Amino acid sequence: MICEHLRLCPRDYTCCSSLMEDTLAHQSEADFLSAVQDTSQFLLTTFTQRHRKFDEFFRELMDMAEKSMNQMFTQTYGHLYTQNAHIFQQLFTDLRRYYTGGRVNLAEVLSDFWAGLVERVFALVNPQYQFSEEYLECVSKHAEQLRPFGDVPHKLHIQVSRALTAARSLVQSLAAGRDIVNKATKLTVGSECVRALMRQWFCPLCRGLPSLKPCHSLCLNVMKGCLANQADLDSEWNNFIDALMAVVQKLGGPFHFELAADSIAVKVSEGIMHMQENSITISAKVFQGCGIPRPTPARNKRSPRERDGKRAFRTYSAEEKPTTASGTNLDRLVEELQERLRPMRGFWVALPHTICNDEHNAADVTDEDRCWNGQTRGRYLPSVTADGLVNQINNPEMEVDVARPDVKTRQLIMELRVAVNRLRHAQNGRDADLIDIDEPPRPRDRPRPRDMPTNKRNRLNARARSDAGRPSPPLPLLPFLLLLTVSSSLSPSCSL
Repeated sequence: MICEHLRLCPRDYTCCSSLMEDTLAHQSEADFLSAVQDTSQFLLTTFTQRHRKFDEFFRELMDMAEKSMNQMFTQTYGHLYTQNAHIFQQLFTDLRRYYTGGRVNLAEVLSDFWAGLVERVFALVNPQYQFSEEYLECVSKHAEQLRPFGDVPHKLHIQVSRALTAARSLVQSLAAGRDIVNKATKLTVGSECVRALMRQWFCPLCRGLPSLKPCHSLCLNVMKGCLANQADLDSEWNNFIDALMAVVQKLGGPFHFELAADSIAVKVSEGIMHMQENSITISAKVFQGCGIPRPTPARNKRSPRERDGKRAFRTYSAEEKPTTASGTNLDRLVEELQERLRPMRGFWVALPHTICNDEHNAADVTDEDRCWNGQTRGRYLPSVTADGLVNQINNPEMEVDVARPDVKTRQLIMELRVAVNRLRHAQNGRDADLIDIDEPPRPRDRPRPRDMPTNKRNRLNARARSDAGRPSPPLPLLPFLLLLTVSSSLSPSCSL
């Protein structure tokens, strides 16, 4: 052994030179960062994988719901559906845009859908008349009062908005959790932390005791000092995990996304059915409010189906209902995520303990008298400090500036609070984005279509043309073409 004045280890006979001490200090930092990364890897893996699985699953469910609706309605309504398919396509386009984070008001989307649908259905149940754009706009204005689709729009809105809001919040929050873990574990190790790490892990080597591990309490004090800012995340982190668990539970229960996606086509069919069965009463009230429309010229004789007043629309049997996304199951995804979230509570406060419980990093708690106490072999006498930055003022292993909170940690706490706020609103079926009254008005806050001077049917068809990438037939011809189709080819094979 030689006697050399080292900067970090005790000044006594040593096996290390100053150059070796510097090298070992860098190794201490690398080992510490590696320990943090290894310990937090299950967090990062869980959020990354679960985000991908849920996102793929929700997207597939929406694709399946649209495909099922298209197949069923094409089979049932034939040409009458394909002529108006853009209304349904636009509905799913808007639902996807909302799910992917677009500034979309679901209530407005669904309202626009039913408003566009009532005009089409009203023309179909009254094929003996021809309707102008202005007349159909009048029909829409009376729709809220007449409730032509019964309670179906309200029920569908509740089911779809709750499920979509919860699904979107869950996927966004899983992505937020992934990003927060990534940032929180990308540490900048301060000089005081490096000195403490070196003293506990490699000073025994320099004293000729390479197999001697740091005492467990010594390791805890060092880790609590080095990870003081991470410990300050714990309170909001626990709120975040609790809120995630609550939304996941809702998605597998009352806000079940599979059931909501499957119900869209069925409920739309029920709404059409309700309007057809009550078409005489509804039409009479519309005629009273909007006036008697002009009869359709040169109209064919009514078919027996029409004369008998039998329903032209039908609902679906159980075999025809939409199928769920193949190879996946929401209940299984929910259960798996819940199992992975439960151990995450208290992670940041427990992180020093997790690292020090590793036999490679510290001695067992039962070896209190046969461990490195920072100076020599023996018991570590100082008390273990409490968690968090403020409590490090009493840390015996390093000096920590408790008067300067870490900027990155404050930012991560704010990100957690934003995520918690979003999730808590989603638990109640509400969208946090629509409740923020401090933001300036957005495009979704425009006047309702029926209150605008331009007809909503023009806007809906214009959006369909934009989606298709090619022009549609002139709008005034659409009701006329529908009437021609009904009057000339109304038969069991093409009737609604």
